[in-house]
Amino acid sequence: MLTRFLSIFAVLVLVSGCSTTPEDTSSVITDGEMTVSDKAPMGSLDGIETHDVDTYGPGSGTQQDLVVNVGDRVFFDYDQHELRAEGRSTIERQAEWLMSYPNLQVVVEGHADERGTREYNLALGERRATAVRNYMAALGVDASRITTVSFGKERPAVLGATPTAWAQNRRSVTVVE
Repeated sequence: MLTRFLSIFAVLVLVSGCSTTPEDTSSVITDGEMTVSDKAPMGSLDGIETHDVDTYGPGSGTQQDLVVNVGDRVFFDYDQHELRAEGRSTIERQAEWLMSYPNLQVVVEGHADERGTREYNLALGERRATAVRNYMAALGVDASRITTVSFGKERPAVLGATPTAWAQNRRSVTVVE
């Protein structure tokens, strides 16, 4: 009976120890990137505005602000790097947004779908990223604020060997540094 009582007591102690409130981990830096959860406190973290996204919306000048209010992706036709009309429209909004935040730097990532060789897709991704960079610069964004990188087919947004997946993977993505 005593063993049973001690076992129940030990379980209760363990369970009550697990019910403590975890420390605030709303802002986490991982691999050089900062992630701010929806419950981040109002205030500033190294000069980056943080707040409750559900109540106030994304922080001004953040990646989330770009994604939500402007759009961070431009899509391309198969085996092409020329900008389509909707892509130019997205880049025009990105350029306007970037001019509102003159201290921000961005990286334009070029991507390709899985078809083609690794080398070919890396070159195609670079041409796509460069096309976006050049159009932004033509719209007045200082070219020194924009760098490019190509991932070719190495970082698909959507897995699968379907026309729908391929269309989502033929893209450029603008990322706030």
